[in-house]
Amino acid sequence: MAFSGWKLLLLLGRQDTFAKAVRSRRGGPSLRWKRCCHWSAGKSLDPEVRAFLEENTEVTNSGHLTPEIRLRLLTPRCRFWKEKPDLWPYGDPFWAIYWPGGQALSRYILDNPRVVKGRSVLDLGSGCGATAIAATMSGASQVLANDIDPIAGMAMILNCELNHLNPFPITIKNIINSEAGNWDLIVLGDMFYDEQLADGLHHWLRKYIRIQQTEVLIGDPGRHQFLSHSIRRQLHKVIEYSLPEYTRQENNGLTSSIVWSYQPSKSLENC
Repeated sequence: MAFSGWKLLLLLGRQDTFAKAVRSRRGGPSLRWKRCCHWSAGKSLDPEVRAFLEENTEVTNSGHLTPEIRLRLLTPRCRFWKEKPDLWPYGDPFWAIYWPGGQALSRYILDNPRVVKGRSVLDLGSGCGATAIAATMSGASQVLANDIDPIAGMAMILNCELNHLNPFPITIKNIINSEAGNWDLIVLGDMFYDEQLADGLHHWLRKYIRIQQTEVLIGDPGRHQFLSHSIRRQLHKVIEYSLPEYTRQENNGLTSSIVWSYQPSKSLENC
């Protein structure tokens, strides 16, 4: 199945399939990456993986909401867009798609730099790193990007280079339900594709807000798994963006994406 095919399955709601793919990845990175849980500026990238990513992704800033940001993505002009996913050697490249929720968050931050200026920002499930890049461009005092895929970490470094930014710290361990430090703002996009993950996010974020007084912004284009989850009752719409035609075509006709502010009721804190 081509990558465009697995994208369609995800958007149609086959969340269980992809949750399993995230938890048990095919193939995998080098042992050096397996032993590493934190990536910081100054480390050199594995030359072999760098070359592979540069050869099999396209640098683009068109077709999405943030033309200011250049990204290495899988596009229809890339070899693996039509190749069988099993031939991709580093696990499912969810990071190589600029998903609509992340686009909305990044656009909002670029248009409203006061949201992050001088603040510490945690980008959860960072993927290609676009939202972390937008926060850095907009003057965040500290940015940490998190994704459980180490190859996403490498891609983020490459994307920082494309945008003439010093790479921000990246952690590739699962930090949900753990202590992840004090943050002024947590941002996450397109993370509500699996019920178990959504439940974990809901409880963890609610606890973070209660203990750390952290602000939380969520980007999502209105997928069923998100709108039907109990967290939806604790969200307030911040802004809605109309998606560019290319993004609509590549996301099963989704026409818009929304930034939500997560404001859980105090009466539900102990639920």
